[in-house]
Amino acid sequence: MHWIRLAFATATILFAAAGSMAGCSRSEGSVKAVATDAPAALSQNAATTTLTPTSVARVAQSLPKPVDPMVVLHTTVGDITLHLFPERSPRTVENFLRVYAERGFYDQTIFHHAEPGQMLIAGGYTADLQRKPPRTAIYNESRNGLSNRRGTVAMIRDPDAPHSATSEFFVNLADNADFDFRTSDEDEVPGYCVFGEVIRGMDVIDRIAQLPTVSQGDFEKIPSPAVLIKSVERVQ
Repeated sequence: MHWIRLAFATATILFAAAGSMAGCSRSEGSVKAVATDAPAALSQNAATTTLTPTSVARVAQSLPKPVDPMVVLHTTVGDITLHLFPERSPRTVENFLRVYAERGFYDQTIFHHAEPGQMLIAGGYTADLQRKPPRTAIYNESRNGLSNRRGTVAMIRDPDAPHSATSEFFVNLADNADFDFRTSDEDEVPGYCVFGEVIRGMDVIDRIAQLPTVSQGDFEKIPSPAVLIKSVERVQ
């Protein structure tokens, strides 16, 4: 008999609650307010919607995809367009783009070293070989799966200090797998972090690399005549 009384009491409570919801305008207004304030995606079929990996993936696919930044190096011998890889090298791209390029740091700097068949270095010195004061060194993201193949752009650093890169960068003139992160006898060997790639103007890079070089002070292979980066423009 106890279960009969309990069932009757439960039914009475539910009936009373239903009646109060139907007759009370204040309660109805509150329900409407909650529904109005809820995001559209959740308010529709909120009582029956179940999140699954498939539904989450569909929502993610419908969201706008981030656009990789692109910059143009306007030089005295032609334009060079770089496609940057923020997903693989977020700190390095942020450093190159926000800390240096967008602040005009690279304006009026030169390509100050050419290593034939290997790399072309820029990003730190003026035409009279004065070092522009860099900012704080960054963490080395060379363990990002990107290889130093021809046309890629990577950071210059001290060979003995993996996390010493600041403003200088180089363009690979050939595939330089020895510059990549690797493991050797269970030890990790830091590489040179690739953070972008030349997508237009590799012919300009090759022309600079093929110029005769001169030695001046600590600089052994400066392309001559000097090639200036006039400005860096973000185009995407």
